[in-house]
Amino acid sequence: LFAQYRPQVIFHSAAYKHVPMLQYYPAEAVRVNVGGTQQVSGLARDYGAERFVLISTDKAVNPTNIMGASKRLCELLMHSLAQQPGNRTLFTSVRFGNVLGSRGSVVPTFSRQIDLGGPVTVTDRKMMRYFMTIPEAVNLVIHAACMTKGDDLFMLQMGEEVCIIELAERMIRLRGLRPYTDIPIVITGTRPGEKLREELRAEFETMLPTVHPSIVQLASQRNGLQPTLFNDQLNTLFTRGLAEEEDPLGVLSSLISLGEREMEFGKV
Repeated sequence: LFAQYRPQVIFHSAAYKHVPMLQYYPAEAVRVNVGGTQQVSGLARDYGAERFVLISTDKAVNPTNIMGASKRLCELLMHSLAQQPGNRTLFTSVRFGNVLGSRGSVVPTFSRQIDLGGPVTVTDRKMMRYFMTIPEAVNLVIHAACMTKGDDLFMLQMGEEVCIIELAERMIRLRGLRPYTDIPIVITGTRPGEKLREELRAEFETMLPTVHPSIVQLASQRNGLQPTLFNDQLNTLFTRGLAEEEDPLGVLSSLISLGEREMEFGKV
């Protein structure tokens, strides 16, 4: 496909995103999320694509689950590729939270549950999430792609956090129904890998304004240097896979720490 069509701009959004599922199948997270990103971004470089945009997630910040760790590795991979000698492709990452109305989003799930008469299921009363609409997300991602100069990490301004149980109550009332009376709300408990609150940036990342009021650039001393050992270890992981006796999150977290250290202290 790359040889035939020679794409100029690639938006890499394909990934396994189901947090609890990837806790059960971490090898698939490595194969698809990290390996798939390496393969497509490598082709973009080899065929001289102008821009490559990785769609990342707030779960990549201080990751506590396999999905988030796999996405953080992809962000580090973008930095690595951007620094390779002779590279002509502008590699960038765009990080944001949940998208309302997307597949697996809580809003369509709540709507189906209300249509069936309930119950509406919420994992925890304290569960908070950032949301934006599909048109907003698409618009801002395209703007970020236009703005990149290569080796950038952008973050979309997500507004205020939303309390999930309050969202459920509001959706029930919008149907002219009463929460807990007409439609029950059941607390089911957090699922494997879930955080109660997400973060949009790490402590070591500084927010810098851009020409777009809804897009900020995240900068740190760990961005933009040559993580050679990180690349070697990543290739070793792809070659040998995850051993059954290993803690998969521990393996991925060690790789993340290695990549960040290499970018902090390495030299181009």
